[in-house]
Parts: sequence; C-alpha cells; structure tokens
Amino acid sequence: MTKIKIHQSTIYELDEWTIRETEFDVKNNFRSETIFATGNGYMGMRGTFEEGYSGPQDTTFNATYINGFYEEYDIEYPEGGYGFPQKGQAMVNVADAKIVIPFIEGEKFDLLTGRIHSYERKLDMKRGLLIRRIVWESPSGKIVEAEVKRLVHFARPHLAVISFSIRPINFNGNLEFVSSINGRVSNSEESQDFRVGAGLKGRSLFTVAKGLEGKEAWLKQRTKRSGFFLACAVEHDLVPKEAVVTTAHQTEDELEIRFRLKAKKRITYTLIKYISYFTSKEAESDDVVLLAREEVRKAKEDGYDKLAAEQEAFLETFWEDADMTIDGDLLAQQGIRFSIFSLLQSAGRDGKTNIPAKGLTGEGYGGHYFWDSEIYMLPFFMFTRPELARALLMHRYRLLDAARERARELGHRGALYPWRTIDGPECSAFFPAGTAQYHINADIVYAFKRYVEVTGDEEFLYNYCAEVAFETARFWVDLGSYIPAKGGKFCINCVTGPDEYTALVDNNAYTNYMAKMNLEFAAEIAERMRKNKPKDYRKLLNKINLSDEEINEWRKAAENMYLPYSEELKIIPQDDSFLYKKRITIDMIPEKEFPLLLHWHYLNIYRCQICKQPDVLLLMLLLREKFTIEEIRKNYHYYEPITTHDSSLSPPVFAALAAELGYYDKAYEYFIWSCRMDLDDYNGNTKDGIHAASLGGAWLAAVYGFGGLRVFSDGLSFFPALPKNWRCLKFTLKYRGRKLRVRIEKERAYYTLEEGEPLKIRHFNSELWLKLGITAEGEIRHAGL
Repeated sequence: MTKIKIHQSTIYELDEWTIRETEFDVKNNFRSETIFATGNGYMGMRGTFEEGYSGPQDTTFNATYINGFYEEYDIEYPEGGYGFPQKGQAMVNVADAKIVIPFIEGEKFDLLTGRIHSYERKLDMKRGLLIRRIVWESPSGKIVEAEVKRLVHFARPHLAVISFSIRPINFNGNLEFVSSINGRVSNSEESQDFRVGAGLKGRSLFTVAKGLEGKEAWLKQRTKRSGFFLACAVEHDLVPKEAVVTTAHQTEDELEIRFRLKAKKRITYTLIKYISYFTSKEAESDDVVLLAREEVRKAKEDGYDKLAAEQEAFLETFWEDADMTIDGDLLAQQGIRFSIFSLLQSAGRDGKTNIPAKGLTGEGYGGHYFWDSEIYMLPFFMFTRPELARALLMHRYRLLDAARERARELGHRGALYPWRTIDGPECSAFFPAGTAQYHINADIVYAFKRYVEVTGDEEFLYNYCAEVAFETARFWVDLGSYIPAKGGKFCINCVTGPDEYTALVDNNAYTNYMAKMNLEFAAEIAERMRKNKPKDYRKLLNKINLSDEEINEWRKAAENMYLPYSEELKIIPQDDSFLYKKRITIDMIPEKEFPLLLHWHYLNIYRCQICKQPDVLLLMLLLREKFTIEEIRKNYHYYEPITTHDSSLSPPVFAALAAELGYYDKAYEYFIWSCRMDLDDYNGNTKDGIHAASLGGAWLAAVYGFGGLRVFSDGLSFFPALPKNWRCLKFTLKYRGRKLRVRIEKERAYYTLEEGEPLKIRHFNSELWLKLGITAEGEIRHAGL
C-alpha cells in the first residue's frame, strides 16, 4: 500500500478551539495570512496586520474579498477555437479598510522595526475572533502593550469590526492612530503556479465618489468591465473619550482620519473601527453608500461589546449542531474544528453565491466555484445547516439559464453547467480539464438529489430540483450515442472524469455511472410530479417544452448505459483506454517531481496509468449502494498505488473508503492529511488560500468513514469503527426534521434522537427504533483494534 507522510511536528500550537502562534517570523507570514483569515461567507479578510507589513513583498498579500463580486477579463489563447470561453471572471480584491496604524511619539508601530518582547496571534473559533497581543519596544526604547481584535460578523454579513488597543508601559507621550480606506488595490499578478493567478491585470476598481464627515469616511468604486459598484464605509470610536484631535485627509483613492492624543503610562487607549461593504449585486447602485453608512452607524451605536456578544451567540448556536468532538486526539480535534469553521467562513448564504475553491482567503482559482461545492462541501451543510445547503443549491438553480446557453453554444440540448464560474459563464480556458468535465452536470444533480433525500424538502424537489434534473438529462441524451461496437450500449465519448491526469477519453466510468443516476432521477421526478403535482408538472413541461417521448429516451439511455468492467482484473476501468496504458506507481516517481502538473508535460501524464485523484473510487463512495465491499476492496488496491494525491480532493475519499475496508491506520493518516491540509501546509501552498474541498472532505471522511454513515433509499445506516488512538467520536446529524446525536466508542455506538418524530436506522445489520429523548445502542462488530 501507498505510504503516507504525516507531518511529525505541527506548525501551530495544538488546542481544541484556537489556532495560535507565539512567534512572529517573516518566512511564515504569507502562510499565516491564510490561516488567520476571517470571513462570514459574504466578505473575507486575509490575516494581514492592520498596521501594515514592511517585510519582503513576496512574503505577503493583503486582500479583502466579497463573495461573488468580480471583474471580467479577456481570456487570451495562442490558438483559439469555436466554443472557447472568451471572457473570464475573477473575484476582486476590494478597497482595504483594515488599516489602523499607531504612531508612538512619531514612531510607527511596526513589528519589523524595534523589538518584540512577546507576541501572540490567536484565531478563536468558539468566539469568532482574531486576536493579537504584542509587547513592542520602539527603536527609541518606548514600550507598549498592543491588543488587536478583528471580528467579521456572521449575523451582520456586511459588517466587520477592528479594536486596536495601545497601553504605554514606560512613558507618557503622544499617541496617534491613523485609520484609512485604501481604494488603490489590485489582485495578485505574480506566481509561477498557474492555479493561483486571478487573470486580472492592474486595477479593477476605480473611485467614483468619496466623503469624510466627522469620524466617518466612505468610498464608492466601480469595476471597469463588469460594471458593478462597491461602497465601503467606516466609523470610529475612541475609548476612553479623552481630549483627542481629529484630522482628515483624502487623495483620489484614499481616505484617512488621524486621532491624536496625549497618552499616559499604564492607561489603555482603544480605537474601534466599524467597517461595512455593500455592492450593486445585492442593492441598487445608488443605495450602496447609504446602506454602508447606515450599517457602520448602527454598529457604533450598538458598540463593540454587543457585537462581540452577538458573534459568540451565533457561534454557540452553530457549534451546538455542527461540532464534532474527538476524544483522545488533539491533532484531529483541532484539525476538524478548523475545517468546519473554515467552511462556515467561506459559504455564501444568500442563494446568489457559493463556496470559492479557496474560500475567501486567497487568490487561488480566481474565486471560482467548482464541483467541489456539491460533492465535498455540501454534505456538511446538508446534515448540520440544511437551510444553508438549500441556499447553495439555489445558486446553481439561478445559473440554469447560463447553463442552457452554454449547451446551445456547444450544439447540445438541455443545460451544461460551467466547470468553473462565478456568475454563470464558463471561465475555464483549458477545455480538456474544463468543459470536457461534463460530469459536473451529474455532480450538481447528485447534490440536489441527496439534499432532498436528507431533508425531505418536497417543495424544493418540485419547484427547483426537477427543472435542473430535466435539463441535464436532456443534455446527456444529446451528448451520448448508441454504439454498435459496444453492443448497442449508450456511450459517452470524449470526456474527462474527476481525474484530470486522464483527459478526453471514452466512457469514463465515473461520468457514465453518474449520468445514469442523473437520467434515472429525472425520470423518477417526472413520474412523481405527474402523480402528485399534475398542474405543476404540466406547467414545467410547457415552460421548457418537454415531451413524454423525451422522458422515455432518458429511461432508455439509463437502462442501456455502458458501464466499464474488467472481467480479468475484477475492477472498474477508469475508462475505455485506461488499462491499455503504461502503469506507473507513485513510488517510481522522484519526490521532487510532485505535483506532476508542474513538472511533467500533460502528454506525458495522459499516456500513463497515473491518477491525480480518485475517480472510480469517488464513484464508489458516492453511489455506495451499487457496490459490494469486495468490489471496493479490489478497486482500492488497484488505484491507490497509482494515485499521486496531487489534488487536495484526494485524501478524504481514500480516508472514508479505507475506514470501511478496515484499514484504520491508513484511514487515519488520510484523514489527518485532509483536516490539517492547511494547518500543517501539506501541499506547500497554503499561502494562496485554504483548500476548502479538502476541509469539507475531512468532515465527510470522519462521518462516512469512522462514523460509518450511509444514506440509502430506506434511511440512514451506520457501520462505525474508530482509529486506535480515538476513545470517542461525537457528531450531530439533521435528517428529515429530526436531530440525531451520534456517539461512537471503541466497542459500542449510541444514538439519541433529540428532536423530531421517531426514526428507524440501521446499525450494521440490526434495526434500531429511535424515540425522542431515548438513547439506543449497538455493538461495534469490528473496531480495528
């Protein structure tokens, strides 16, 4: 089996609820800006210092992002072609309002000058706070204690707050806070890793209006090409309210307010800065300034303490349902909580946005949404925050017209969802690993289907899910063909599956199986609507001009779908040509050549049996009911040795399947890799943003793997087993209006129904009836000890 390298030492101090560093080091700064990023699904702020950073330019990137707020750019091709996307979209780095710079007797507070006596930076995931505490001595010998708190408010998505405190230790003298909004910002343009660049050159936002009034400042900007407007407003409070001289200055793109006072030794002085962003994507362009100003005024009126209390209350409710506790393993406990907290910080909640591949923490992948959201991240929200899962799926429904247009552009009926996008159009310039990944249609439908199965949301099924399923089913029938040489089976040719190291192949197994699921589900919904909602059914058929003959074609294609299988090897070949290529195991490749996509030409990759990530194995995890445990075992043993894990989407799938197969040590190693992907910088690129899919996959690996959860048509089933160093695993699931607490110990599992009607579940081969407030238990058949 493949050997996995778990990092022997951690980067950040182990703690159940916090991520903490106690030493400032320039060489770690870039990475820590990602780890200490704060967000609320609407806005995200990288963990850069409020006072600025004077270290080397290649060790930092200062940014604030608004989910779904983008600029357009031209995609340039050395050689173009029909159907190639012409315009890209990239999430914009917006005006920087984090800036608060203290001056101590005229000397700038700067961690790279003077001397640091003590330093702590801490992300408190229970309170939703980023805190820094520093004792700093200026070049002239003046010592201050500084405490900086940053809060990006979950309950007020347009609001962030910074509290910057300075306490003189050995002097009385002048103290000045300089607070700014800097609108002269741009996206990152320099990287040797093509996955990082946003595609934007130069500035994207240009100032159209600005203003200063007392302690308040505001800036209104507009994107040049997408035509969106953004307003940023700030308001301030100074504590204690002593004599202070306030002055204001402005340039074309920057607004500055200075607060000067006479500071006394051992007295703490705090500047509280209230920050708000609004864009024309959620409000009229004429209203964005007014809304932002109203937001900061209300925040100032309520005060920092109330806002912090609201933040803590929000998270108390969130963690009540979303938390996962792992007794006996602090490494895993911190990792899974960071994973869960990062998902919350990244997920759009308005039905108009989704989860960028790097969350709201970095430039990687231009802020685009991929299939990662539906397959790796949505399961967490379905079972813990179903209303948020619904909002994320509504974003996909909102993009259905764009998907229809893309299908027409490529000469097909129905709808084809973009491989990567923000607002609907395809933004992938590399069609072999972009447009050719048609499986995204089925991935989205799979997520819709699973959401309905988990929530029982029939209204959503008929009003939204049905239309998406119907239009994607149309697409599959139009894309595939009945091939005589394949016994007249329905084949889907020239596609790319999840494994991007094998492209433009015929009958990718993952694609065919998932397309079959898509077609069957669409036909099933049609029949259910015809019987249960006949008026709605006819209305939908008329809206999309769908006939009964087409629905029959869906059934026919599903029944005759070609599903690859090797009788000789007793495995599922990844595609028609895969077994006819040279097989390369990863132990044959020098360590320095990973990831292959940065060191090998794609042609050299394509001609080998080598996988970037699981393809067949992911299929088996998603459609678990279709495969026996022995089929999974044979395929696991075939594909694991040739999987490079160059994609962060890889480890969680292997973790979940290894746990089911009884390879508990291996499952644990893959799980740690997933949940600590960024905390311990496994891929060496955390600086560019979190790996959101891996973090979502970590939850999936824990619940589906060690928790043994299976969602079958007849309900929930559990086949749990813990890794040897875990004493207990606890998590909560919401299922069809019920709340279920699961506690797994070494020898027994316990299930408690806390809300809802009685529920029947399966524990291994036994049925358990759960009644409100009563705990049922079952023996664990094989704990892997």
